[in-house]
This record gives sequence, C-alpha cells and structure tokens, in this order.
Amino acid sequence: MNPIPLEIGKYYHIFNRGNNGIDLFFETEKYNHFLRLYTKYIDPVADTYAWCLMKNHFHILVYKKNRRNR
Repeated sequence: MNPIPLEIGKYYHIFNRGNNGIDLFFETEKYNHFLRLYTKYIDPVADTYAWCLMKNHFHILVYKKNRRNR
C-alpha cells in the first residue's frame, strides 16, 4: 500500500485500534510512551486540536502546519 501524504493547511482525523479490538495500552506507562513519541514526531509538523486515548483505540484531530510555521 502506498501512503497518501498529508497536505499542508488541512485538518485530519487520525485513528487506529488494536487488531480484533485488542488493547493498545496495557498500563499507564504505555499511554505516556505514546504521548512522548507523539510530541517528538507530530508536534513539529501538526497542531493538535483534540485527542482521546482509550485502551484499545485512539482518535486525534490535527491540522498540518505550513512549513513557515515550523
């Protein structure tokens, strides 16, 4: 599958869930680890407007920043 790049200046609802509904986050530290990685890789390129982390899935609403806003 070829990934579709996110376009600058657009909003995106990003979500994922565990295979067959299995848990993604087994303990509090797993949530924290996810958020640390999110901060490292997503914050530089997108503004986060909403997020919800649940045991077996997550939802995130982001706005892809303009290159000038980095």
